[in-house]
Amino acid sequence: MAKYSIGDHVCWNSEAGRVSGKIIKIHTSDFTYKGHNRRASPEQPQYEIKSDKTDHIAAHKEETITAI
Repeated sequence: MAKYSIGDHVCWNSEAGRVSGKIIKIHTSDFTYKGHNRRASPEQPQYEIKSDKTDHIAAHKEETITAI
């Protein structure tokens, strides 16, 4: 079961430092993201998050993001 919900505000570490954004999609089954296959399941979901500062969308596992 997903720990976070669509619309939740979260942050994560990137090469450029700490980034924040809002969850726009939750994946609970395998999916393709930017040409790469990503693994996800109901027990280990992945989240698509839109950055607060840019239009960039990132996909992250639950353990890499933190609610803010």
